[in-house]
Amino acid sequence: MIQLQIATLEDSEAVLRLHAKYHIDTISQVDKKDGFVTTPFDEAILTELIAQNGLFIAKEGEVVLAYVMAASWQFCSRWPIFKKMIEGLPGLQYANQTLSVDNSYQYGPICVDKSLRGTAVLKDIFEFARVEMAKRYPILVTFVNQINPRSYAAHTRKLGLDVIGEFEFNGNQYWELAYETSKPLA
Repeated sequence: MIQLQIATLEDSEAVLRLHAKYHIDTISQVDKKDGFVTTPFDEAILTELIAQNGLFIAKEGEVVLAYVMAASWQFCSRWPIFKKMIEGLPGLQYANQTLSVDNSYQYGPICVDKSLRGTAVLKDIFEFARVEMAKRYPILVTFVNQINPRSYAAHTRKLGLDVIGEFEFNGNQYWELAYETSKPLA
């Protein structure tokens, strides 16, 4: 039976195994067409993220089958792509608000093991993280690389995120998406 929970330090090794399986630098070419993650994680980053209650997991026994990061912009600012997003927040509107580091957070990456894609796990972990993060922020913001159509479809069609803009970073094109955390999934 799959359990949803906020990750603990004991989950770090299992999260890193799942992450390496689907990270753009280590994913097999066969699996890449089905989606990938680009944000690099290591033990130190996970330790800090877990201390901030910003890592949500789906696991069966000791095996982590899905995770989603949900973190403050301050936490994310260590990565250049997120710095670019932070700079662009004041130019974005969503839910009748100008976005800022105070009223929004970075959702993602999200990673679901291939064995569970197409199941309810994506919606379940998204909803679990949304409920927890709604206690802190009214708006979720994320991005999807435009060469990752599976992730785009999952976020827009399955989860109902809205495209609020596009941006370029390191020669890649991205969609920027948002969601009101007070809104339960349909």
